[in-house]
Amino acid sequence: MRTLSYAQAIREAHAQALARDPRVFVIGQGLWSPWYAGSSLDGLDREFGRERIVDSPVSENAVTGLAVGAALAGMRPIVFHPRMDFMLLAADPIVNQAANWSYLFGGMISVPLVIRAVINRGGEQGSQHSQALHAMFMHVPGLKVVMPATPYDAKGLLVAAIEDPNPVLYIDDRWLYAQTGDVPEQAYSIPIGSAAVRRQGRDITLIGVSTMAANNLKAAAALEREGIQAEVIDLRSLKPWDRETVCASVRKTGRAVVSDPGWRTAGAASAIAAEIYDGEFHALYAPIERVTLPDAPAPSSRVEELAYYPGEREIVEAALRAMGASRSVSMRARSARSAA
Repeated sequence: MRTLSYAQAIREAHAQALARDPRVFVIGQGLWSPWYAGSSLDGLDREFGRERIVDSPVSENAVTGLAVGAALAGMRPIVFHPRMDFMLLAADPIVNQAANWSYLFGGMISVPLVIRAVINRGGEQGSQHSQALHAMFMHVPGLKVVMPATPYDAKGLLVAAIEDPNPVLYIDDRWLYAQTGDVPEQAYSIPIGSAAVRRQGRDITLIGVSTMAANNLKAAAALEREGIQAEVIDLRSLKPWDRETVCASVRKTGRAVVSDPGWRTAGAASAIAAEIYDGEFHALYAPIERVTLPDAPAPSSRVEELAYYPGEREIVEAALRAMGASRSVSMRARSARSAA
């Protein structure tokens, strides 16, 4: 087992898929530039040729439509959107075409397409370059949505997405690119729709995805210092998401905090909390808490960003509310947030 960064794990998944299957190709903006993709696509054009690593013009709709057509013709395209915000220009081929073709043809055809969308937040990038829009695409039948939080999952879920006969929206977050972890050298896949229990606990369940899954582990460590044992679940997939694992944990703990890197209203946290209420209301000792972005555009100020983006502190505070705790969050739980 080796240690790779999150971005390196994504790069390796691409390289192994390209080497193994001649039907795989990558198309999108900035594939030859680390400014767009970081190290997640580094050198793939030199290794596999620019006929398979296609740096496209700036036309999200046309490029995604091309990828849908290639998938229908039997290829395995990966279309790269370096900022998820501008993927909205490709909503028609994603929502109206890729998500529906198999259904419209009674399952006689498939659309083996990976739509890789990157969340670029922080760094004073402002409201048009920082949006996490995953909840919008959770809403669409026919699409699968995955959001890995670790290097191991970044590789395994991308392999699974490429192998899947259905269109998969693979969302990675630039905030995670430097995170490191053990990643096997060989190709492997992680079942889409399977959550990971990152930490066992008896008092409260912390549920999250992407960057918030990582923050949940930090919050659990802070809660342990307060005498609270938190169970931490990394969803990994949002469509479908692992109801069985989540609900089994909530039945055990009776309390839950759902953390979402997107907005609050009609967000992923809202959908997950509603499903838990539907199935496990009788098991709850307290209302489900949600930790999300406020319903406001991202600011363009570093100081305002520190208040806008939730992290460990907000998760700890939500967990204490769910536990019925009256004490404030300890200085130790605040330290990581203050240092950010």
